[in-house]
Amino acid sequence: MERGRRTTRQVSVGNVRIGGDARIAVQSMTNTDTRDVDATLAQIDELVEVGCEIVRVGIKDGDSVAAFGKIAARSEIPVVADIHYSADLAIAAIEAGAHKVRINPGNIGAEAQVKRIVDAARATGVSIRIGVNSGSLAEAYREADAPLSDRLVGSARHFVDLFESWDFHDIVLSLKATSVTETIAANRAVSRLVDYPLHLGITEAGSTFAGTIKSSVGIGVLLEQGIGDTIRVSLTADPVQEVRVAFEILRALGLRRRGVEIISCPTCTRCEIDLMTIAREVEDRL
Repeated sequence: MERGRRTTRQVSVGNVRIGGDARIAVQSMTNTDTRDVDATLAQIDELVEVGCEIVRVGIKDGDSVAAFGKIAARSEIPVVADIHYSADLAIAAIEAGAHKVRINPGNIGAEAQVKRIVDAARATGVSIRIGVNSGSLAEAYREADAPLSDRLVGSARHFVDLFESWDFHDIVLSLKATSVTETIAANRAVSRLVDYPLHLGITEAGSTFAGTIKSSVGIGVLLEQGIGDTIRVSLTADPVQEVRVAFEILRALGLRRRGVEIISCPTCTRCEIDLMTIAREVEDRL
């Protein structure tokens, strides 16, 4: 375990462990049409090449589920089914071979529908990421009187208590906002309340430039405080860039190292070569 890191339960996602003494895992998400099996697998291969260890795939209909089963069976890394609104799709994805499912219980519907997903996951040994963001809060926390971070924590705690009442503990917890400060505050607070592994990220962070900065600050602050067990950098960009940024965050904090670190000087009037072009070329080749 990395220095000073918060102690958490350990959850398995296929052959990758999250939490406990496992290293911080790097995730991404495909942006291909899931129904195009070959295109999705090709993108997963690109992500694997730059170090991605868990990949999430969106499922929006029955055809997506059918394709998802083929993708999960052929992928080199564990595949997570990303589900919104439909318990039926979540259960179908579990039956198709998902290594984990990501749901936002607040948008699935009645608790009975959420329990159906939990029962299916338990029966097959599949873990669940409980996602909480401003659009998927538990009903009691949707009013805007309290700060968003407090409502994220209250909602997360509500869902954790619910899952525990059903004797389900293979949970990864995620509290995200587009606001860096709200995300930091929420994850700090929830880390003191539960010992489930935390998935870190800034949701809808933006383009490569802005999203990299927001994600580096938000994720980096939390990791430096020993909070976080797996990370996903969310960019409106090629997901390969998400993985590259994630590893640079981990490298900057001395938590993981992958590939070569390039050290180059900022240019000034004393520079007599085209250093920016050289640095870019070296980075691209490496």
